[in-house]
Amino acid sequence: MPQIPPLKALRAFDALGRAGSVALAAAELGVTPGAISQQVTRLGELLAVQLVTRSGRGLVLTELGRLYHAEIRRGFAALEGAQDVLDRAREDAAIRLSCLTSVLMKWIGPRIFDWQSQHPGARLSLTGSDIEPDLIRGEADFRIYYGGRIHPAHHAVLFTDHVVPACAPDLIAGHPLRDPADVLAFPLVSIVWNRRFAPGPEWSVWAERIGASAPESALSYSLSGSAIDAAVAGRGFVLAQISFIAEELRSGRLVVPFDIRLPLSEPYYLAWTEAALAKPDARALHRWLLATGRAQGIISAG
Repeated sequence: MPQIPPLKALRAFDALGRAGSVALAAAELGVTPGAISQQVTRLGELLAVQLVTRSGRGLVLTELGRLYHAEIRRGFAALEGAQDVLDRAREDAAIRLSCLTSVLMKWIGPRIFDWQSQHPGARLSLTGSDIEPDLIRGEADFRIYYGGRIHPAHHAVLFTDHVVPACAPDLIAGHPLRDPADVLAFPLVSIVWNRRFAPGPEWSVWAERIGASAPESALSYSLSGSAIDAAVAGRGFVLAQISFIAEELRSGRLVVPFDIRLPLSEPYYLAWTEAALAKPDARALHRWLLATGRAQGIISAG
């Protein structure tokens, strides 16, 4: 088997062939021009072939040199390609969790730090999007989604949420509420659901539940998270998903004067692929998501 020349000499010759001058090759590799010339000369001696010839004050490749350079360039290109593959694989090691935007903002986002504290070495990428990713094509590893679509990958029910009327404490300060119908006298914030989903409970449905009628809402949002933030700012009552307002209730930024709940028409699901579970820490995240969903289901159902 022929002996392979030293890698340092091959790199110097490859850089010279690509750069076209000793000075540029030296700058690329971070060495002196003399080092490039020395390594190229050494390579020619080892191969017993004249690879370069002098032209003025520089070196140019001979015909054999050009032939040899074309071949070793393929080798270096393969090595560079292998590095790219490794870099992409390292990047792909991150677990990609995709969620509906409000789910990311108000449910999984605040809770994911608990899981991360138990898995400090895990790499996790979170994406909030209302566009369903194609899990089979690797656009995400896990997807938390609401009703409607059944992913072609593995999926499981996480929980069915409920909504309750919530507001900032200052909104009702000095206005004692004696009856659930008193809620309807305050400004009402509505959430306009995406048409591809079954509509969520509206104020008219909640009012009917308590034997009253609701006025038209003057303020509506397409994102649950934005509607909740408006309620925190004291803009009115919002029919908020229980899973989305846990932090606000815990901190006292929102209160629920009357815990009269309405269920959403469909559950939240978790979807994934077998390939996703092969990633480091992915099975642990999978178990945690399912357990967190089950626990939320108990809380939401009351």
